[in-house]
Amino acid sequence: MISPKISIIVPCYQQAQFLDDCLNSVFIQTFQEWECIIINDGSNDNTEEIANKWISTDRRFKYLSQENKGLPYARNIGITKAKSEWILPLDADDIISEDYLELAQSEFNNGFKLITCVGEKFGIDSGIIKMENFSLKNLATFNTFFSACFFKKEDWERVGGYDETLIFGLEDWDFWISILKDGGKVYKINKTCFYYRMKEQSMITELVDEKRVKMTRIISKKHIDFFHEYLGDFPSLALEIKILRREREMYYKAYKSKRYKLGNSIVSWYERFFK
Repeated sequence: MISPKISIIVPCYQQAQFLDDCLNSVFIQTFQEWECIIINDGSNDNTEEIANKWISTDRRFKYLSQENKGLPYARNIGITKAKSEWILPLDADDIISEDYLELAQSEFNNGFKLITCVGEKFGIDSGIIKMENFSLKNLATFNTFFSACFFKKEDWERVGGYDETLIFGLEDWDFWISILKDGGKVYKINKTCFYYRMKEQSMITELVDEKRVKMTRIISKKHIDFFHEYLGDFPSLALEIKILRREREMYYKAYKSKRYKLGNSIVSWYERFFK
């Protein structure tokens, strides 16, 4: 059997109600050389039943089951089993357009480390997902990519995979920093190929301040040299933001300035962890 060119990794925890839609979006791909690895991360719903249905429909679907260990661990297990050079993570409640794989694979030999696309929200909210253009400075300030982007398995191996300590979220941001901080080209498909399901609750909306602080502390300490290079000196930046905060009522434009937004995103890290 010829090895597939793309391995799609679908972790699933208590998302059985959406899994059919997700896997169907994989099944109808115009590009055929793929495998899809479904990882049941300790769900107690009918995830296994749905996965087995798709396995019986198409042998390119594969199924793994484990006790609940979190999204980063589930992705890493799936990628470990992947036979392809290129990886596409896909959360079980999201979907992709039928041509996403075809459009991406046409760029595989052009030296890119990451291939992304335009994303769109659906569900209880809709609209294009607004993502800043990629630059390392932007990536140091906020996550500039959603999870469903293509990358090489060798890069995943090089950086040690997804950080399994980031059990409360932000694992994508950390992973993209790890892959790209030492350089590499990114290609963006100028078409909507990824659809992010908006629900009443998600890991992001449930990420309360205390947990976010814990996750950002891990990321900031792990990549301290990267943040320092692109965001400047922590103490001076913290002082600048404190001044802007005091003056923001009088100087509203300063409050909305790019410099303020850039610094404001990390000043709390400094105040909590770098004093």
